[in-house]
Amino acid sequence: MKITLIRGQEVGNATPGLLYLDGKPECATLEDISRDIKVKGETCIQKGSYKVTITMSDRFKKLMPILANVPNFKGIRIHSGNTSADTEGCILVGTTAGTLNGNATISGSIVAFDRLMKKLQASTTPIVMEIK
Repeated sequence: MKITLIRGQEVGNATPGLLYLDGKPECATLEDISRDIKVKGETCIQKGSYKVTITMSDRFKKLMPILANVPNFKGIRIHSGNTSADTEGCILVGTTAGTLNGNATISGSIVAFDRLMKKLQASTTPIVMEIK
């Protein structure tokens, strides 16, 4: 299965985007902004291609997708959340994108995450994520 994340323009302290599964639109995304020098907890990961596996998250205590071999980051997961305060480099998913106080946000994150997880868990092929 191929996941493609197309990033949009930064809005305030966050980067909205769209996530596709095998070329079909799946959900909205939200990440921190891009920076030339990483600021812990405030920088999105680099564009590129990453292997994705589903493992138990010690932090969230449930199965979640994790991206492998992300340069200068560890523990990068796809999970629910609504604002850049909910991510430390991770990729948030939601059903709807918006703005609040000049910053990008998403809503419907639990619904979007649950729907995405079902599809990822049903995949019979390796999962790869490309971030553009």
